[in-house]
Amino acid sequence: MGIGKVGSRRAVFFDRDGVLIESVVRNGKPYPVAAASEVRIVDGVAQMCRSLADAGFLLVCVTNQPDVARGTATRQAVEAINRVVAEQTGISDFRVCYHDDKDMCDCRKPKPGLLRQAAAEYDIDLGASFMIGDRWKDTEAGKQAGCTTIFVDYHYDEREQSAPDFRVARVADALQYILKAE
Repeated sequence: MGIGKVGSRRAVFFDRDGVLIESVVRNGKPYPVAAASEVRIVDGVAQMCRSLADAGFLLVCVTNQPDVARGTATRQAVEAINRVVAEQTGISDFRVCYHDDKDMCDCRKPKPGLLRQAAAEYDIDLGASFMIGDRWKDTEAGKQAGCTTIFVDYHYDEREQSAPDFRVARVADALQYILKAE
């Protein structure tokens, strides 16, 4: 599958932790919540998702969850968290990479496998779609897939590897860039 146009639908791809739900930040690094009971939707995200769905966008979460491969989280816990997020945001689909870096899979961001899988299944035009993330791996995956990338800058203690198309301070601020592109 090439970069860019695959189908005819538009989508907004979201990273999960830090974008849809609040991350736990320790020593300048973000970590996922451990249980569904800990889920807190990021301010403005639920309304943003409703606005995007009303504008005709498919909403897809693409998330790396390496703690499953590392044995510090279970697939069931990740899926329970995703169900809570779906209920509160209206996200249509969750694409999850459960691998660790050493697995060298094509679904682990910064590789675009999760986005391309969703594009093939849902007839998504990646070139007319957006990827919103709070880590460089998110925006790099979006870039490799051919999406417009929006980086939520929380000033984590990590080096940025590639420049996003847009940078915002709050997730909900991404809505203006997406709706302007219509």
